[in-house]
Amino acid sequence: MTAAHQSVLLSEAVAALALQPDSQIVDGTFGRGGHSRAILAQLGERGRLLAFDKDPQAIAAAAEIEDARFAIEHAAFIALPDVLERRGWSGVDGVLLDLGISSPQIDQAERGFSFRLDGPLDMRMDNTQGLTAAAWLAQATEQEIREVIAGYGEERFAFQIAAAIVARRAAGRPLVTTRDLATLVAGCVRKKEVGQDPATRTFQAIRIHLNQELAQLPRALANAVQVLNVGGRLAVISFHSLEDRLVKQFMQRLVQVIQPPRGMPVRAADLPQPILRLVDRIKPSAAEVAANPRARSAILRVAEKCREPSAAEVGQLLTLPLLTPTQLKGRP
Repeated sequence: MTAAHQSVLLSEAVAALALQPDSQIVDGTFGRGGHSRAILAQLGERGRLLAFDKDPQAIAAAAEIEDARFAIEHAAFIALPDVLERRGWSGVDGVLLDLGISSPQIDQAERGFSFRLDGPLDMRMDNTQGLTAAAWLAQATEQEIREVIAGYGEERFAFQIAAAIVARRAAGRPLVTTRDLATLVAGCVRKKEVGQDPATRTFQAIRIHLNQELAQLPRALANAVQVLNVGGRLAVISFHSLEDRLVKQFMQRLVQVIQPPRGMPVRAADLPQPILRLVDRIKPSAAEVAANPRARSAILRVAEKCREPSAAEVGQLLTLPLLTPTQLKGRP
């Protein structure tokens, strides 16, 4: 684990999983392994931990963990059910998701995530495949760019930024570096918010779009619930308001008890039990934020699986739509 990386809500997230010595746990976002190492430290000899990450550098960092109880998959956590089936796991006792981007990704200029460091305009978490940010901005329509920046970045000046990107492209000067994009955005945003660079929302939006971070989240959460054993815990750390909104909505949906038709007498004991129960909502302490300012917006939400969903409920969970920026914008 690099010295620059500090896992957010480390002890709180691990405690939320209610680990037993023989627990089978999934860390859906390995990063540099802070949470995974803490989990392994609490598991017994029969415990197992399976981690996921899209970033090849994270996979390389995982090779440093020499532990027979640990394995990692170079894949997005939306692939969880398929990977578990292939590995012969029938279920898990806990799933931890630490959403968003990691400090090492931000701090490496060549990854193209940071508007403060000049580097190639890349932004792919898995930089072995897919379009770079530069390639996407070179081919996307003005409307597509505007919808992404407005929807995923909640940027008030999305119209002006998208128009400026397309105008520069038409003039034969496509954006190829992070400094190119940051400078263009700064010229479009009329008022700098206190403590925030003008390019913050635009970089965030493009990164989220390229890596399908929000679009796949509802289905990934549904997959996690499907594979959890009854009594298993789902713990999700989010840093962005849209991420947290989706996690909150998803969990609240599954803690609601299905009500009988009006006028039909039903005993409370006969009502279907909720699929999840809410366990906790935790924010970093003042001490953690002082030591690691990047933790300031983090929220950990924890839920426990109460029962197995019916076949119909599983079908509904697994057909949750992939969300577009337009669908996300304006959600309560």
